[in-house]
This record gives sequence, structure tokens and C-alpha cells, in this order.
Amino acid sequence: MALKCGIVGLPNVGKSTLFNCLSNAKAQSANFPFCTIEPNVGTITVPDERLNKLSELVNPQKIVPTTIEIVDIAGLVKGASKGEGLGNKFLGNIRETDAIIHVLRCFDDDNVTHVDGSVDPVRDKEIIDIELQLKDLETVQKRSEALNRAAKAGDKTAQKQLALLEKYSEALEAGKSARTVEIDDNNVLFSKELQLLTNKSILYVCNVDEESVAEGNTYVDQVREAVKDEKAEILIIGAAIEADIAELETYEERQEFLHDLGLEEPGVSKLIKAAYDLLNLKTYFTAGEKEVRAWTIKKGFTAPQAAGVIHTDFEKGFIRAEVIKYKDYITLGSESAVKEAGKLGVEGKEYIVEDGDVMHFRFNV
Repeated sequence: MALKCGIVGLPNVGKSTLFNCLSNAKAQSANFPFCTIEPNVGTITVPDERLNKLSELVNPQKIVPTTIEIVDIAGLVKGASKGEGLGNKFLGNIRETDAIIHVLRCFDDDNVTHVDGSVDPVRDKEIIDIELQLKDLETVQKRSEALNRAAKAGDKTAQKQLALLEKYSEALEAGKSARTVEIDDNNVLFSKELQLLTNKSILYVCNVDEESVAEGNTYVDQVREAVKDEKAEILIIGAAIEADIAELETYEERQEFLHDLGLEEPGVSKLIKAAYDLLNLKTYFTAGEKEVRAWTIKKGFTAPQAAGVIHTDFEKGFIRAEVIKYKDYITLGSESAVKEAGKLGVEGKEYIVEDGDVMHFRFNV
């Protein structure tokens, strides 16, 4: 669906190490392929154990996982909002993404110099936040100027939009991101049109040392406190550990390494899944002898919209969808057993696809 997550962070926080681990993921939770589109854009397979279990039952000729794009965004310096350094390019790259993964250094290491001389993840966060907020404030002010005349003339829509812009302006001037502002349903579309950088969904990745991977540390606690008012999640990852895992050749070696560390899955896998959720994506499956495949849809997609992800003709000529719930498929063991148990649902155009549905579409063209 061409949705992207952009990885941002200051120099020497582990951002590039993490991106390289993603790029060389070698499908660490399953034997799925990975391909690179450009040096700084990776199409990453989304780990999903459900795909493996369906494949064990169906025994298809091939397995096709779903993917997302991760973009390594570089070039931030103080003053980026005014175009200094690679500021315009950096901000433009963020604008093109659908969500942000912000990597923060939460480890001490005298061998890894910090760009500002000391480890302080909250300060690092604020450096990037300020640049994004300043750019958003510029956007809000320009839009306000454009709407002022219409609002004064009595245009009700312009007045509502201007009121939202004032809320955004107050938040941004107070050093808060746009995502902290509550908006009503009437302004959702207008808010999206603004494309504010700090309105994008965000995941904070705390890059920690090996000892802190399981529980975090004081730095992580500081980040939690700093983002408590944001609509944001925090993920703890040890980028150095992920680099070690990426060097291992076989799936079995990686699993043994994880077991020794007391981890159930690589942090990279957790990050990919979190990015998938961050983009508000869901998965449905098709299962047959030729292939078992995962398909990406946006949350809230109807059956015809989900069918259109396979081919536009499926959506145009949609008749109905035959739906099996994933748990029913796994519990009963086959499509025929599901039918015999009366668990095969026949759904029309209004059906909202649920995560994990196993679907077959009927259509004509």
C-alpha cells in the first residue's frame, strides 16, 4: 500500500545501526525474503506467525508475507526548520512519510561520542521536536493568514478551521507537538490536509545496552515521563544486540542466541510489528494450494476495498466475500472442515474486514 515509516534521530544514537539491522533482517522470525529499493529505503517483511500456521495446514507452493517501507532519514541539524544544513531535505523526507520512528540514545559508552557531549535522550528528543514544531508553526501561520478574510466575512467553515489553527498555534508555541491537540470529527479532514509534521503518529525507540533490554533503565524512564502527554508509544531495543543477531546465518542460530538473552523474538521484529500498527494497518489472508498470502489493508476497510488490494477488478465487480475467522481455520484444520461446521461466513459490501480474516472473493467483470 506504499505506506512508509521514517526513522529519525541525531547522529550516534544507533539509528543507522537499527536501519541496517532492518535491511538485513533475514526474516528473523520466519524464512521470508527481503529486498532493498534504494540505499535508504527498505521494503521490510512483517513477521506474522499466523502466516506460518496457515501454511502448515494448507501446504502451499509458496508463502507471501506482507511488507512495509522503512526510510532512513538523515541530515538534521539545529536550524533545519530554517533550511540550514540539509534541513529542507530532512523535513521534506519526513513530510513524505506516514509515521515516524524516533530513535533515542539511552546507553552510556565512552567509545561512542555523543554529538552534544553527553547522553540525554530527552534533550535529543527536544532538538528534533523543536525543529519540527517550528516548521509546523510556519505552516499554521501561513494557513491562518489565508483564512482570516473568509472567517471575518462570516464563512462558518473558515471560522471552525481558524479556531483549530489557533489551538495548534498555542500548542506549538508552548513547545508541544500538534498530536497533543484534541480535534473534533468536523476538523479531521482539514487536519490531514495541513500535513503537520508533529501530527504524524510516532514511536519512540529507546536504544539501550544489553543489560537494559528487558526492563529499560533510568534514561528510558526519563523518556517515558517526557512523552506521557503525547499520543505515542515507546519500544526498548538494543541496536548492538540486533546487529549481532543479524550476523548469524541460520534461523536456528538466531533463536538460540535470543534464548540465551532471555528474549522471545528479535527487537527488530517487535519494531516492524509496531511500525505496522503505527501505520494503522491490518492483515487479512488468502489461502490456497498455489500460495498462502498476507494482504495489507487500512483499519476500517470494507470487503470490496480489501478485494481491491488484490486487483481493482475485484473491487469493481465485487459480489460477496467468503470469510473464515483465523481461529476457526486453525482449530478446525481445513476449509472443508470449516464449511462442515457452518463457520464459513458469507459477507456483502458493508462488511468491515477484521484482522486475521481468511478470505475468498466472488466477483464478475
